[in-house]
Amino acid sequence: MRILITGISGFVGPRLARYLLARGDEVAGTYLMDARPILDGVDLHEADLLDPPALARVIAAVDPEAVVNLAGLSHVGESWKRMGEYFRVNVLGTENLLHAAAGRRVVVASSAEVYGAVPVERQPIREEEPVDPRTPYAMTKAAAERLAYAYGAIVVRSFNLVGPGQAPNFALPAFAAQLAAIARGEQEPVLKVGNLSARRDFVHVDDGAAALRLLVEKGEPGGTYNLASGKAFSIGEALERLKAVSGVDAKVETDPERMRPADLPLLLGDNRRLAALGWAPERGMERALADLWAAVRG
Repeated sequence: MRILITGISGFVGPRLARYLLARGDEVAGTYLMDARPILDGVDLHEADLLDPPALARVIAAVDPEAVVNLAGLSHVGESWKRMGEYFRVNVLGTENLLHAAAGRRVVVASSAEVYGAVPVERQPIREEEPVDPRTPYAMTKAAAERLAYAYGAIVVRSFNLVGPGQAPNFALPAFAAQLAAIARGEQEPVLKVGNLSARRDFVHVDDGAAALRLLVEKGEPGGTYNLASGKAFSIGEALERLKAVSGVDAKVETDPERMRPADLPLLLGDNRRLAALGWAPERGMERALADLWAAVRG
């Protein structure tokens, strides 16, 4: 299958591209000017979601059978400071892509953050749960979903993907980077952290790539799918496991600058709809943390 990945230079894009190539798919991807990735075997095109003519040119040149939209802004904390930019990229940009790709299968990457503060008794969260976004980022994703449904696209609500290649402004990569700096003697043995009590559903990024490929092939147009493991760990527990994987001991200190204006206490997903298509997570939390650590330890 010929598949176009928008935002191919991000966290998930390179992992998905390599997975698709290994399966024998033809892969093309878009990137922003300053972020051209090194991906052998991938047909790369520079294009911004906010540039409709550029998107039209890419679609015409690649003529994909399917599009996976991974482009966008994704940091919950930063969205409070860059609300306008998050709206333009995640909402208007998604609309531009859906218009350019009209008539093709499109998978739009959304987020479990759209569910908001779901009571514990209603978790694991099912796709039928009403959305209740509590952050600017979540609001932009909820709005992008509405556009996706109007175009008959497939929406995948990712819970917390983790693994090598994730930006260090996210919690676990930030912890890993600090541990690596401590191991190299570049930092005092003190870890700066934010809220450690929040519980999250973690999925290895490579299991996420497999899910995206499955949805390209079998996802129901206009359908919604949770990408989740069905298990939740606190950020603090994940940190302790990462410390054990790294073999680095350090004192933990709360940094007020790392605390978010709003942090949901629990996000745990029900993955039965995706599992019904044949997906199951093959790599657990320990594998995700080990792969993350291997990528940053230097």
